[in-house]
Amino acid sequence: MAESQSWQEIPTKLSVEKFEQFVWPHLSKGRRGPARKLSAHAIFNYILKALYLGCQWKELPIEKDWHGRPEIDYTRIYRAFRRWESDGCLDAIFEASVFRLHGDHRLDTRIIHGDGTTTAAKKGGDNLGFSGHKKLKGCKVVALCDRNCNVIAPFVRAPGNRNESPLLREALPQLTSIARAVGLDLRGTVMSLDGVYDCRPNRKAIFNRGMVPNINPNSRGRKGPKRGRKPLFDPAIFKERFRTIERVFAWEDKFRRLLLRFERLSHLHYALKTLAYTMINLRHYCRS
Repeated sequence: MAESQSWQEIPTKLSVEKFEQFVWPHLSKGRRGPARKLSAHAIFNYILKALYLGCQWKELPIEKDWHGRPEIDYTRIYRAFRRWESDGCLDAIFEASVFRLHGDHRLDTRIIHGDGTTTAAKKGGDNLGFSGHKKLKGCKVVALCDRNCNVIAPFVRAPGNRNESPLLREALPQLTSIARAVGLDLRGTVMSLDGVYDCRPNRKAIFNRGMVPNINPNSRGRKGPKRGRKPLFDPAIFKERFRTIERVFAWEDKFRRLLLRFERLSHLHYALKTLAYTMINLRHYCRS
């Protein structure tokens, strides 16, 4: 069973030591132009502050210099965020966090839990759709985590009106890719999912990767039991998802910028979500 994680705190800022250890090696460094007015560590923490507070970039609380003026303009912080996002730095930081967790034996991949979450959009933008089930217009992602509430694969994104079941078949190649990169052996791993993902193509895709599906059977309105061999399903494993993937989504809500999607460009919203999942993975090393 997954151990209690109630004592753990999700970091919202990094010290200089942790920044140089986990973030700095993966950031792109400019080779031209004037020197930075502020260190990359301070700029990165301002991005985390905007993610945590959920405020607009222009309302970001910026420290004053000895002249009593803001030490940096908010546009320079936003520009650094856009540059790091376009260079793939935030994705590299996330993958490095998974690699570090695996090297420190903090991953428990005997069971992998997956689920989707939908975010309502405040304004218009790309990659949006109206979800009739949730009664909102927004976008959704499908994420995978281990038994210790560590996000182990990049999430798959889609408009809010997309069915989550086909998204699993897009998430599995990313899972096997990052497992191959960090040296994870997923043969025999149990993939626990809810009834939304109960279909033959999903079970086949899981079996083809050497994993065992544990999916809550979906009757789809049948009055009698389905003919044929009953699929494998352990209710105890399925019950564990409420202390794993559901807890990850609850931790994600700590970052108020992700409660509503304000970004019109979806890749900026997903970059912030990737940064939030990275902070969830780094909670083991950044205790206050």
